[in-house]
Amino acid sequence: MESQWLSLFDVTIDFDQSHLFFPRIVTWILLILLAAILLTRYRLLVPGLKHAGRVLAGREGDFDRKRFFGTLALTTVYFYMMGVLSDVFPNTGYSFLICSIVFVFLLSLLYVGQLSRRLVVIIVLNALIAPAIAWYVLAQLFRITLP
Repeated sequence: MESQWLSLFDVTIDFDQSHLFFPRIVTWILLILLAAILLTRYRLLVPGLKHAGRVLAGREGDFDRKRFFGTLALTTVYFYMMGVLSDVFPNTGYSFLICSIVFVFLLSLLYVGQLSRRLVVIIVLNALIAPAIAWYVLAQLFRITLP
């Protein structure tokens, strides 16, 4: 009888799924908040959404398609490659570091106006330093598992 009571206090962790616990909670909270916003502010949002649709379709306004779709493509490739590289470097955070360096570099090149030698040096330094600091703080100091 005593062993049944003690079994209530045993904790087992499924490490294959444990990292998904908080993202699922945050996702559901964000979806509930989105639904609340859409229900309460529907009349205010519709004109803006119609305007955005017309701009995306190219029927009105000045729209930088190269930067918009380039950002979407780079972000998609960033997350995909992080998953691919996490199989090569499991639980080290190196895939996060490598992909973030490349992502920051290419995104900066996409958004810079006129390239000069000085700007390229700044972009390269930013692409190397910012992800390295983020990786060091998250993976090394806080011991957060990164892909």
